Amino acid sequence: MINPFSLARLPRIEFGAGRLALLPQLVARYGTRVLLVSGARSLQATAHWNMLLDGLRKHDIDWDLLHVSEEPSPQLVDAAVAQFRDGGFDLVIGIGGGSVLDAAKAIAGLLRIGDSVMDYLEGVGPEKPYQGPATPFIAIPTTAGTGSEATKNAVLSVHGEQGFKKSFRDEQLVPDYAIVDPDLLTSCPPELIAANGMDALTQLIESYVSLRAGNLNDALAISGLRAARDGLLSWYEGTGDQAAARSRMAYAALISGITLAQTGLGSVHGLAAPMGAFFPIPHGVVCGTLVGSATRMNIAAMHEREPDNPALGKYARLAEILCERRIREPEAAYRALTDLLEDWTERLQLPRLSHYQVQRDDFPRIAANSRGSSMKTNPIVLTDDEIMQVLSERL
Repeated sequence: MINPFSLARLPRIEFGAGRLALLPQLVARYGTRVLLVSGARSLQATAHWNMLLDGLRKHDIDWDLLHVSEEPSPQLVDAAVAQFRDGGFDLVIGIGGGSVLDAAKAIAGLLRIGDSVMDYLEGVGPEKPYQGPATPFIAIPTTAGTGSEATKNAVLSVHGEQGFKKSFRDEQLVPDYAIVDPDLLTSCPPELIAANGMDALTQLIESYVSLRAGNLNDALAISGLRAARDGLLSWYEGTGDQAAARSRMAYAALISGITLAQTGLGSVHGLAAPMGAFFPIPHGVVCGTLVGSATRMNIAAMHEREPDNPALGKYARLAEILCERRIREPEAAYRALTDLLEDWTERLQLPRLSHYQVQRDDFPRIAANSRGSSMKTNPIVLTDDEIMQVLSERL
Protein backbone atom coordinates (compact mmCIF):
# COMPACT_ATOMS: atom_id res chain seq x y z
CA MET A 1 0.00 0.00 0.00
CA ILE A 2 1.33 3.44 -0.99
CA ASN A 3 -0.22 6.01 1.30
CA PRO A 4 -1.65 9.22 -0.22
CA PHE A 5 0.78 12.14 -0.41
CA SER A 6 1.12 15.65 -1.78
CA LEU A 7 4.24 17.05 -3.38
CA ALA A 8 4.85 20.75 -2.81
CA ARG A 9 6.19 22.91 -5.61
CA LEU A 10 9.93 22.65 -6.26
CA PRO A 11 12.31 24.82 -8.29
CA ARG A 12 13.88 23.68 -11.53
CA ILE A 13 17.15 22.25 -10.19
CA GLU A 14 20.51 22.43 -11.94
CA PHE A 15 22.99 20.37 -9.91
CA GLY A 16 26.66 19.72 -10.59
CA ALA A 17 30.16 21.13 -10.70
CA GLY A 18 30.38 24.08 -13.09
CA ARG A 19 26.62 24.67 -13.21
CA LEU A 20 27.14 28.34 -12.27
CA ALA A 21 28.10 28.91 -15.91
CA LEU A 22 24.43 28.38 -16.84
CA LEU A 23 23.32 31.48 -14.94
CA PRO A 24 23.74 34.24 -17.58
CA GLN A 25 21.67 32.42 -20.20
CA LEU A 26 18.98 31.67 -17.61
CA VAL A 27 18.89 35.31 -16.54
CA ALA A 28 18.50 36.45 -20.14
CA ARG A 29 15.16 34.60 -20.32
CA TYR A 30 13.72 36.98 -17.73
CA GLY A 31 15.06 40.32 -18.92
CA THR A 32 18.05 42.58 -18.54
CA ARG A 33 17.70 44.07 -15.04
CA VAL A 34 18.73 42.03 -11.98
CA LEU A 35 18.94 42.55 -8.24
CA LEU A 36 21.91 40.51 -7.04
CA VAL A 37 21.84 39.60 -3.33
CA SER A 38 25.11 38.23 -1.97
CA GLY A 39 26.99 37.69 1.27
CA ALA A 40 29.68 39.77 2.89
CA ARG A 41 32.86 39.42 0.88
CA SER A 42 34.18 35.82 0.69
CA LEU A 43 32.57 34.91 -2.64
CA GLN A 44 33.75 38.18 -4.22
CA ALA A 45 37.36 37.11 -3.57
CA THR A 46 36.97 34.02 -5.76
CA ALA A 47 37.18 33.44 -9.50
CA HIS A 48 33.53 32.35 -9.44
CA TRP A 49 32.40 35.91 -8.74
CA ASN A 50 34.32 37.39 -11.64
CA MET A 51 33.04 34.64 -13.93
CA LEU A 52 29.46 35.41 -12.87
CA LEU A 53 29.79 39.15 -13.50
CA ASP A 54 31.59 38.62 -16.82
CA GLY A 55 28.76 36.36 -17.94
CA LEU A 56 26.15 38.95 -17.04
CA ARG A 57 28.06 41.64 -18.95
CA LYS A 58 28.32 39.46 -22.05
CA HIS A 59 24.55 39.09 -22.07
CA ASP A 60 24.05 42.86 -21.59
CA ILE A 61 22.48 42.35 -18.18
CA ASP A 62 22.51 45.26 -15.73
CA TRP A 63 22.49 44.66 -11.98
CA ASP A 64 22.36 46.29 -8.58
CA LEU A 65 24.09 44.58 -5.65
CA LEU A 66 22.87 44.13 -2.06
CA HIS A 67 25.15 42.61 0.60
CA VAL A 68 23.63 40.57 3.45
CA SER A 69 26.25 39.89 6.12
CA GLU A 70 24.13 38.37 8.91
CA GLU A 71 20.85 36.60 9.59
CA PRO A 72 18.20 38.73 7.88
CA SER A 73 15.74 40.73 9.96
CA PRO A 74 12.36 42.14 8.96
CA GLN A 75 13.96 45.58 9.08
CA LEU A 76 16.65 44.54 6.57
CA VAL A 77 14.03 43.16 4.18
CA ASP A 78 11.77 46.20 4.46
CA ALA A 79 14.69 48.58 3.93
CA ALA A 80 15.82 46.65 0.84
CA VAL A 81 12.30 46.64 -0.61
CA ALA A 82 12.03 50.40 -0.05
CA GLN A 83 15.46 50.98 -1.64
CA PHE A 84 14.98 48.79 -4.72
CA ARG A 85 11.23 48.75 -5.33
CA ASP A 86 11.40 51.28 -8.16
CA GLY A 87 14.42 49.63 -9.81
CA GLY A 88 12.47 47.84 -12.50
CA PHE A 89 14.02 44.45 -11.75
CA ASP A 90 13.08 41.48 -13.90
CA LEU A 91 14.73 38.99 -11.57
CA VAL A 92 16.26 38.57 -8.11
CA ILE A 93 19.33 36.34 -7.72
CA GLY A 94 20.42 35.16 -4.28
CA ILE A 95 23.95 33.75 -4.15
CA GLY A 96 25.31 32.90 -0.72
CA GLY A 97 24.51 30.96 2.43
CA GLY A 98 21.10 30.33 3.93
CA SER A 99 20.78 33.85 5.33
CA VAL A 100 21.43 35.39 1.91
CA LEU A 101 18.92 33.08 0.22
CA ASP A 102 16.26 33.77 2.85
CA ALA A 103 16.74 37.53 2.52
CA ALA A 104 16.66 37.38 -1.28
CA LYS A 105 13.56 35.18 -1.21
CA ALA A 106 11.65 37.61 1.02
CA ILE A 107 12.77 40.63 -1.02
CA ALA A 108 11.69 38.92 -4.24
CA GLY A 109 8.31 38.30 -2.67
CA LEU A 110 7.76 41.95 -1.77
CA LEU A 111 9.49 44.05 -4.46
CA ARG A 112 6.40 44.29 -6.64
CA ILE A 113 3.87 44.94 -3.87
CA GLY A 114 5.88 47.03 -1.40
CA ASP A 115 4.27 45.66 1.77
CA SER A 116 6.17 45.20 5.02
CA VAL A 117 7.25 41.62 5.58
CA MET A 118 5.79 41.94 9.09
CA ASP A 119 2.37 41.72 7.46
CA TYR A 120 3.10 38.10 6.50
CA LEU A 121 5.35 36.60 9.17
CA GLU A 122 3.73 33.62 10.85
CA GLY A 123 2.92 34.22 14.51
CA VAL A 124 3.71 37.94 14.23
CA GLY A 125 1.40 40.77 13.21
CA PRO A 126 -1.75 40.34 11.10
CA GLU A 127 -0.57 37.29 9.07
CA LYS A 128 -2.21 38.58 5.91
CA PRO A 129 -2.69 36.03 3.12
CA TYR A 130 0.04 36.55 0.55
CA GLN A 131 -1.36 37.31 -2.89
CA GLY A 132 1.84 38.21 -4.72
CA PRO A 133 3.01 38.66 -7.35
CA ALA A 134 6.57 37.71 -6.52
CA THR A 135 9.54 38.75 -8.65
CA PRO A 136 11.13 35.70 -10.32
CA PHE A 137 13.97 34.35 -8.17
CA ILE A 138 17.05 32.20 -8.75
CA ALA A 139 18.77 30.69 -5.67
CA ILE A 140 22.45 29.70 -5.70
CA PRO A 141 23.78 28.27 -2.41
CA THR A 142 27.45 28.70 -1.51
CA THR A 143 27.16 26.62 1.69
CA ALA A 144 25.77 23.13 2.29
CA GLY A 145 23.22 23.32 5.07
CA THR A 146 19.82 24.95 5.07
CA GLY A 147 18.40 23.74 1.75
CA SER A 148 16.71 27.15 1.39
CA GLU A 149 17.22 26.91 -2.37
CA ALA A 150 14.41 24.32 -2.46
CA THR A 151 11.84 25.76 -0.04
CA LYS A 152 9.09 28.36 0.18
CA ASN A 153 10.35 29.63 3.56
CA ALA A 154 12.19 32.87 4.19
CA VAL A 155 13.34 32.73 7.81
CA LEU A 156 13.77 36.15 9.46
CA SER A 157 15.08 36.96 12.93
CA VAL A 158 14.90 39.63 15.58
CA HIS A 159 17.48 39.05 18.32
CA GLY A 160 17.26 39.86 22.01
CA GLU A 161 14.98 39.46 25.02
CA GLN A 162 11.82 39.91 22.94
CA GLY A 163 13.34 38.32 19.85
CA PHE A 164 11.80 35.85 17.46
CA LYS A 165 12.68 33.69 14.49
CA LYS A 166 9.74 33.34 12.12
CA SER A 167 8.99 32.45 8.50
CA PHE A 168 7.45 34.32 5.61
CA ARG A 169 6.25 31.40 3.52
CA ASP A 170 4.25 30.87 0.38
CA GLU A 171 4.59 28.66 -2.70
CA GLN A 172 5.07 31.79 -4.81
CA LEU A 173 8.38 32.27 -2.96
CA VAL A 174 9.83 28.97 -4.20
CA PRO A 175 12.77 29.82 -6.49
CA ASP A 176 12.21 29.45 -10.21
CA TYR A 177 15.66 27.84 -10.43
CA ALA A 178 18.08 26.41 -7.89
CA ILE A 179 21.64 26.26 -9.22
CA VAL A 180 23.58 23.94 -6.91
CA ASP A 181 27.24 23.99 -7.88
CA PRO A 182 29.55 22.15 -5.43
CA ASP A 183 32.52 24.15 -6.73
CA LEU A 184 31.08 27.15 -4.89
CA LEU A 185 31.70 25.39 -1.56
CA THR A 186 35.49 25.54 -1.79
CA SER A 187 35.76 28.68 0.36
CA CYS A 188 33.74 27.29 3.32
CA PRO A 189 35.77 27.36 6.57
CA PRO A 190 35.70 24.26 8.84
CA GLU A 191 33.34 25.76 11.43
CA LEU A 192 30.80 26.53 8.70
CA ILE A 193 31.17 23.05 7.19
CA ALA A 194 30.45 21.55 10.62
CA ALA A 195 27.45 23.69 11.58
CA ASN A 196 25.79 23.70 8.17
CA GLY A 197 26.46 20.01 7.62
CA MET A 198 24.80 19.09 10.90
CA ASP A 199 21.87 21.32 10.01
CA ALA A 200 21.39 19.34 6.79
CA LEU A 201 21.82 16.02 8.60
CA THR A 202 19.29 17.03 11.26
CA GLN A 203 16.81 18.14 8.62
CA LEU A 204 17.12 14.77 6.89
CA ILE A 205 16.67 12.86 10.15
CA GLU A 206 13.72 14.94 11.32
CA SER A 207 11.92 14.84 7.98
CA TYR A 208 12.43 11.04 7.84
CA VAL A 209 10.72 10.48 11.22
CA SER A 210 8.20 13.33 10.86
CA LEU A 211 4.51 12.71 11.44
CA ARG A 212 3.97 13.73 7.80
CA ALA A 213 6.65 11.52 6.25
CA GLY A 214 5.72 9.20 3.39
CA ASN A 215 7.16 6.84 0.78
CA LEU A 216 8.51 9.45 -1.63
CA ASN A 217 9.99 11.57 1.14
CA ASP A 218 11.60 8.53 2.77
CA ALA A 219 13.35 7.53 -0.44
CA LEU A 220 14.74 11.03 -0.90
CA ALA A 221 15.76 11.37 2.75
CA ILE A 222 17.64 8.07 2.69
CA SER A 223 19.62 9.14 -0.37
CA GLY A 224 20.49 12.42 1.36
CA LEU A 225 21.47 10.64 4.59
CA ARG A 226 23.85 8.37 2.70
CA ALA A 227 25.43 11.37 1.00
CA ALA A 228 25.91 13.18 4.34
CA ARG A 229 27.30 10.01 5.92
CA ASP A 230 29.91 9.71 3.19
CA GLY A 231 30.68 13.41 2.77
CA LEU A 232 30.53 15.45 5.96
CA LEU A 233 33.41 14.18 8.09
CA SER A 234 35.64 13.70 5.04
CA TRP A 235 35.08 17.30 3.95
CA TYR A 236 35.50 18.73 7.45
CA GLU A 237 38.66 16.73 8.20
CA GLY A 238 40.17 17.25 4.74
CA THR A 239 40.55 13.54 4.01
CA GLY A 240 39.84 11.64 0.82
CA ASP A 241 38.40 13.11 -2.37
CA GLN A 242 37.41 16.64 -1.41
CA ALA A 243 35.50 17.36 -4.62
CA ALA A 244 33.40 14.25 -4.02
CA ALA A 245 32.82 15.22 -0.39
CA ARG A 246 31.64 18.70 -1.37
CA SER A 247 29.35 17.22 -4.02
CA ARG A 248 27.81 14.82 -1.51
CA MET A 249 27.16 17.57 1.01
CA ALA A 250 25.71 19.92 -1.61
CA TYR A 251 23.35 17.10 -2.54
CA ALA A 252 22.51 16.27 1.10
CA ALA A 253 21.66 19.90 1.82
CA LEU A 254 19.50 20.20 -1.29
CA ILE A 255 17.60 17.00 -0.47
CA SER A 256 17.12 18.15 3.13
CA GLY A 257 15.41 21.29 1.82
CA ILE A 258 13.16 19.23 -0.44
CA THR A 259 12.18 16.78 2.31
CA LEU A 260 11.53 19.39 4.99
CA ALA A 261 9.28 21.25 2.54
CA GLN A 262 7.13 18.13 2.25
CA THR A 263 7.06 16.93 5.86
CA GLY A 264 8.12 19.59 8.35
CA LEU A 265 10.81 18.97 10.94
CA GLY A 266 11.02 18.12 14.66
CA SER A 267 12.11 18.97 18.15
CA VAL A 268 15.64 20.17 17.31
CA HIS A 269 14.30 22.80 14.92
CA GLY A 270 11.51 23.60 17.35
CA LEU A 271 14.21 24.52 19.86
CA ALA A 272 16.43 26.23 17.29
CA ALA A 273 13.85 28.98 16.69
CA PRO A 274 13.76 30.50 20.20
CA MET A 275 17.42 29.79 20.87
CA GLY A 276 18.49 31.58 17.70
CA ALA A 277 16.32 34.54 18.68
CA PHE A 278 17.29 34.81 22.35
CA PHE A 279 21.01 33.99 22.10
CA PRO A 280 23.90 34.64 19.66
CA ILE A 281 24.01 30.98 18.64
CA PRO A 282 24.21 30.00 14.96
CA HIS A 283 21.35 27.85 13.72
CA GLY A 284 23.54 24.96 12.59
CA VAL A 285 25.32 24.88 15.96
CA VAL A 286 21.96 24.41 17.72
CA CYS A 287 21.17 21.51 15.40
CA GLY A 288 24.55 19.86 15.70
CA THR A 289 24.81 20.17 19.44
CA LEU A 290 21.24 18.98 20.21
CA VAL A 291 20.50 16.30 17.63
CA GLY A 292 21.99 13.43 19.63
CA SER A 293 20.24 14.24 22.91
CA ALA A 294 16.96 15.10 21.15
CA THR A 295 17.03 11.79 19.27
CA ARG A 296 17.60 9.89 22.49
CA MET A 297 14.73 11.73 24.18
CA ASN A 298 12.32 11.05 21.32
CA ILE A 299 13.13 7.34 21.48
CA ALA A 300 12.76 7.20 25.28
CA ALA A 301 9.44 9.09 25.22
CA MET A 302 8.01 6.79 22.55
CA HIS A 303 9.11 3.71 24.48
CA GLU A 304 7.35 5.06 27.56
CA ARG A 305 4.11 6.40 26.04
CA GLU A 306 3.80 5.18 22.44
CA PRO A 307 5.63 1.85 22.06
CA ASP A 308 3.84 1.19 18.76
CA ASN A 309 4.93 4.50 17.21
CA PRO A 310 6.27 3.69 13.71
CA ALA A 311 9.06 6.23 14.16
CA LEU A 312 10.82 3.75 16.47
CA GLY A 313 11.36 1.45 13.51
CA LYS A 314 12.59 4.38 11.48
CA TYR A 315 15.16 5.31 14.11
CA ALA A 316 16.45 1.72 13.99
CA ARG A 317 16.70 1.99 10.20
CA LEU A 318 18.53 5.32 10.55
CA ALA A 319 21.14 3.56 12.69
CA GLU A 320 21.75 1.00 9.95
CA ILE A 321 22.01 3.68 7.26
CA LEU A 322 24.42 5.92 9.15
CA CYS A 323 26.46 3.11 10.76
CA GLU A 324 26.55 1.09 7.51
CA ARG A 325 25.78 -2.26 9.13
CA ARG A 326 22.89 -4.55 9.94
CA ILE A 327 21.74 -4.17 13.56
CA ARG A 328 19.18 -6.81 14.50
CA GLU A 329 18.24 -5.70 18.01
CA PRO A 330 16.30 -2.39 18.15
CA GLU A 331 17.85 -1.34 21.45
CA ALA A 332 21.32 -1.85 20.03
CA ALA A 333 20.33 0.18 16.97
CA TYR A 334 19.09 3.09 19.09
CA ARG A 335 22.35 3.13 21.08
CA ALA A 336 24.42 2.96 17.90
CA LEU A 337 22.50 5.88 16.39
CA THR A 338 22.78 8.21 19.38
CA ASP A 339 26.42 7.22 19.94
CA LEU A 340 27.22 8.07 16.32
CA LEU A 341 25.42 11.43 16.46
CA GLU A 342 27.21 12.38 19.67
CA ASP A 343 30.55 11.25 18.23
CA TRP A 344 30.00 13.47 15.18
CA THR A 345 29.11 16.39 17.45
CA GLU A 346 32.44 16.00 19.22
CA ARG A 347 34.52 15.38 16.08
CA LEU A 348 33.01 18.46 14.45
CA GLN A 349 33.84 20.49 17.59
CA LEU A 350 30.35 21.92 18.02
CA PRO A 351 30.20 24.07 21.17
CA ARG A 352 27.93 23.42 24.11
CA LEU A 353 25.05 25.81 24.85
CA SER A 354 26.86 27.50 27.74
CA HIS A 355 29.39 28.81 25.23
CA TYR A 356 26.62 31.16 24.07
CA GLN A 357 25.58 32.30 27.54
CA VAL A 358 22.65 29.88 27.81
CA GLN A 359 21.92 29.15 31.48
CA ARG A 360 19.68 26.63 33.22
CA ASP A 361 17.36 29.44 34.28
CA ASP A 362 16.67 30.07 30.58
CA PHE A 363 15.27 26.60 29.97
CA PRO A 364 11.61 27.29 30.85
CA ARG A 365 11.49 30.29 28.50
CA ILE A 366 13.11 28.30 25.69
CA ALA A 367 10.71 25.40 26.18
CA ALA A 368 7.68 27.71 26.27
CA ASN A 369 8.66 29.23 22.94
CA SER A 370 9.56 25.98 21.18
CA ARG A 371 6.04 24.88 20.22
CA GLY A 372 6.04 26.30 16.71
CA SER A 373 5.46 24.52 13.42
CA SER A 374 8.58 22.32 13.61
CA MET A 375 7.65 20.84 16.98
CA LYS A 376 4.19 19.96 15.66
CA THR A 377 5.60 17.33 13.30
CA ASN A 378 7.94 15.74 15.87
CA PRO A 379 7.03 12.03 16.05
CA ILE A 380 5.88 12.44 19.67
CA VAL A 381 4.77 15.41 21.77
CA LEU A 382 7.50 16.08 24.31
CA THR A 383 6.73 17.55 27.72
CA ASP A 384 8.44 20.71 28.91
CA ASP A 385 10.48 18.62 31.34
CA GLU A 386 11.67 16.39 28.51
CA ILE A 387 12.60 19.40 26.39
CA MET A 388 14.54 20.90 29.28
CA GLN A 389 16.36 17.59 29.79
CA VAL A 390 17.50 17.73 26.14
CA LEU A 391 18.90 21.20 26.77
CA SER A 392 20.48 20.14 30.06
CA GLU A 393 22.46 17.35 28.41
CA ARG A 394 24.17 19.89 26.14
CA LEU A 395 24.56 22.80 28.57
